[in-house]
Amino acid sequence: MPSPRFLRLPPEQRHSILDVARRQFAADGVATASYNKIIELAGISKSSAYQYFDGRDDVLEAVLADLRDRLAELLGDWVPASTEQSFWRQLRDGSTRLHRHLADNPDDLALVDAVTAQAPSDGPDPGTAWLGEVIDNGMALGVVRADTDPDLLLAASAAVLQSIDRWAIARLRADPDAPSSDLEQAHRLLAALWSEVP
Repeated sequence: MPSPRFLRLPPEQRHSILDVARRQFAADGVATASYNKIIELAGISKSSAYQYFDGRDDVLEAVLADLRDRLAELLGDWVPASTEQSFWRQLRDGSTRLHRHLADNPDDLALVDAVTAQAPSDGPDPGTAWLGEVIDNGMALGVVRADTDPDLLLAASAAVLQSIDRWAIARLRADPDAPSSDLEQAHRLLAALWSEVP
């Protein structure tokens, strides 16, 4: 992760450096983007760069952490729904916001796979906590099945959502104008997973 010296930079300077790095990793790939090129395009000296980051992988980690934070902020905290309709509406609204953002921000779309593949280095995965809140709320409303161990349901739901994410990302990459209404299939799949077997 970045050094405390980087974190003490003015926010606009930090964002500028991360924006340059994000563009380079998106354009050249996370495995091949050049640290020297990032430093040059960011307009910082090598000595400054090494005071901010340990190297290329450190910059990549900072870029992915920033993207993860921005996507989590876009999704928002789960606000417990009071009805089945508001539960599903909140899920749809969150997926639509994420879909729209990735469609409008090709650099983020190029890096989102790396974000989902990397576990956060600073504690538990916030996505798992968020999903747990969704499932708990759904169980309280009777929308989510109560006949399955909650840990198993959480793990299965996370696996299904990861598959949905990969599918949605591939569709967006193939067609950046893919309608967010395509996500309705994903919601039907979740509804089927969460419904109790009669």
